[in-house]
Amino acid sequence: MGVKIILEKIRKPAVAGQFYEAGQTQLQESIKDCFLDERGPRSLPKIGKGTKNIKGLVVPHAGYIYSGAIAAHSYYQLSLNGFADTFIILGPNHTGMGSGVAVMTEGTWQTPLGSLSINKHIANHLLKEIIDNDENAHRYEHSIEVQIPFLQFCAKETKFDFIPLSMNMQDYETAKEVGEIIADTIKESDRKVVIIASSDFSHVGFNYSSMPPKGSRVDEYAKKQDKMAIDKIIKMQPEELIKTVYENNITMCGYGPIAAMLTAAKKLGASKAELLKYGTSYEVHPNSSCVGYGAIAVY
Repeated sequence: MGVKIILEKIRKPAVAGQFYEAGQTQLQESIKDCFLDERGPRSLPKIGKGTKNIKGLVVPHAGYIYSGAIAAHSYYQLSLNGFADTFIILGPNHTGMGSGVAVMTEGTWQTPLGSLSINKHIANHLLKEIIDNDENAHRYEHSIEVQIPFLQFCAKETKFDFIPLSMNMQDYETAKEVGEIIADTIKESDRKVVIIASSDFSHVGFNYSSMPPKGSRVDEYAKKQDKMAIDKIIKMQPEELIKTVYENNITMCGYGPIAAMLTAAKKLGASKAELLKYGTSYEVHPNSSCVGYGAIAVY
C-alpha cells in the first residue's frame, strides 16, 4: 500500500524586511513602538471585554514606520473589545496577478511571529458567484500580509485564524456582492468574525503622478481629499464612497475592500463607524510625496 502524503500550502512572507522587520524580536519591538508612538494609542493592547461589538475595521498597510502607529489604533480598539476567532482580511490587489476577486481557501501564512492558518470551512463558504479560489493573487501581495503580525502581537496566546480575500475589481457592484456573500457566510458561522479592510488613503505627489493644485502642500491636499472619502465611510455609505472616489479622483487603493466591509457590517447589524485616527506619511518623512492613513472601527 502506498502512503498518501498531503502537503500543506505554506505562504512565506513576501515583504518581511521591507514593510516590517524580518526578525522575530525586532518585529515585536517595532509593533510595540507603533502602539506607544505619539501618533499611536500610547498604550499596549490587552484583550478585554469592551461594549463595542466590532464588525469591521479599516487599517492602513504601508511600511510600519509610516502607517504602523495609525494601524495600532484599530488593533487597540479591536483588542479592547474582545478580539475575534476569525478575521476575514480584504485587501486591494497591487500586483495585478490572479483573479479579480480571489480567496485562498487552505494552508498557512508565515510571518516572523509564527504561522497563521486559513479557516478552510469559512473560506470554502465564500466560494460562490464572483469570488474565485486563486492563491496566485496572494503570492506577492502586501496589503493582507502586513496585517497579520499586528494580529499575532495582539493575540499573544489567544488562538485565531483568518481568510485572505484580494480584490483587483473594486467597482460598487463587485464590492456589494462580496460584502453580501461575506455577511451571509458570517451569519451561518458560530465563530466571532471581524472583517478587516486593508487600505491606504490618498497617494499624492511626485512618486504617484498625482500632483496637488499649485500652492497646495502634498499633505494638505491629501487630507482634503481623504476627508471626503472618510465622511462617506463614517456615514456608512459604501456606494457613495466609491462614487466620491471616482468623481474626485481620490487615489486611495482599497476603496473596494472598504465598501465590501461596510456592506457586510451593515447587514450584520452595525450602525456606527468611528474615525479612530488619521495621519500621513508626511508626519514621518516630509517630502514631495505623501500617503494618507486612516484607522476606523465599525460596530
